[in-house]
Amino acid sequence: MERVVEAIYENGVLTPLESLDLPEHQRLVITIRLPGTEDPDQALEAWHQVYEGLSEEEIVEIESIALRRNHFMRQGS
Repeated sequence: MERVVEAIYENGVLTPLESLDLPEHQRLVITIRLPGTEDPDQALEAWHQVYEGLSEEEIVEIESIALRRNHFMRQGS
């Protein structure tokens, strides 16, 4: 299981900002990533992979669906 949780570091202790709902003494592997430190080149590469293997027509269809706000927002009746 992988989960992203924000935490704060104070007095040598990492404290999660939300409940972890884990059993006592559960061992974890923690990756530390400071907010806003993502490498822009890595982010761009990740976004390029979103459309990898799709035809131009499929990309146009996906983007037109994404731009239709009523697809994602409830419209009042």
